[in-house]
Amino acid sequence: MINQGKPGAGFAGALRRFAATNQPGMALIISVLLFLTNVILSPRSLNINAFGAIFALTTMLTLASAGQTIVIISGGGGIDLSVGALMSLTGLVTVGIMNGREGYFLITLLLSVAIGAAVGLVNGVGVAKIGLPPMIVTMCVANVVTRLQYVVTEGKPSGLASPWFARSMTRRIFGVFPTSILYGAFIFLVVLFVLNRSRYGMRLFLTGNNERAAHLNGVRTVQVKTLAYVLAGVFAGIAGFLGGGYMNFVKCGTFDAYTMKSIIAVVIGGTMLTGGKGSYLGTLAGTLLITVLTNCLSVLNMSQATTDMIMGIVLIFILAMYNRTAPVRQ
Repeated sequence: MINQGKPGAGFAGALRRFAATNQPGMALIISVLLFLTNVILSPRSLNINAFGAIFALTTMLTLASAGQTIVIISGGGGIDLSVGALMSLTGLVTVGIMNGREGYFLITLLLSVAIGAAVGLVNGVGVAKIGLPPMIVTMCVANVVTRLQYVVTEGKPSGLASPWFARSMTRRIFGVFPTSILYGAFIFLVVLFVLNRSRYGMRLFLTGNNERAAHLNGVRTVQVKTLAYVLAGVFAGIAGFLGGGYMNFVKCGTFDAYTMKSIIAVVIGGTMLTGGKGSYLGTLAGTLLITVLTNCLSVLNMSQATTDMIMGIVLIFILAMYNRTAPVRQ
């Protein structure tokens, strides 16, 4: 018998199925719609500089979301609320040491990695070894790192990124693409390898899907989850380092907002908050959506408080739309 249902019902059902099975694709579609809305509201935003800014900010958020993706996939309610604070700290350290001088690129990069790894290790031990709730541990660590920013700078941030480093982050390829995407592309390939081609990636997904079963199959789940937080710290440290080069000057708390944005981007990209399922490619689509949305809100002259509220509403909407399926437990 031919279905005589309402035409709209069929479209709505197809849209729900598409959203449930292709989260990155849905995020890209929404991004395009938001960008078109932005152009309608402000035709002047359709220019090369606007495209370049979107690419640059998407790259920064993708870097910040790399470790967040790994932590959330690890399961157990894994989440890292110290990402933004850690980025701000390594950004401050970077510009403070460089202070507009050349020759400190490698030193500040290694120091940023070391700081990130140390903070990530504290998070990992607290969550995986001691068994404390991830949200509580990372929130406390974030508070400590935030206070450390003021201790390091004495409340008076100073310094600039070296001229070469700043240029390497802000120059445009073909007049459109910022050179920062080259750094982002390298990190993107590294994360893809870790998640999709390494033994650790396989064990990470097994642990996130069913930690008990993974342990019974010989996976050292404590080490897997601890390393997830260490990697999150390392990637956040690198993101802050690169952010220092892009911004040229960093203040205390400059990148704090990246914590919430990274979580939203990961979820929008289809990574399950319960763990065991997700992809960095999806996270990339999520970061694009968040960047375009933020750009659209800035055109409307929204305050930061209003922007944060709308971001929260978007997260709830996305969760209700396509992130309700639980991972396999048997």
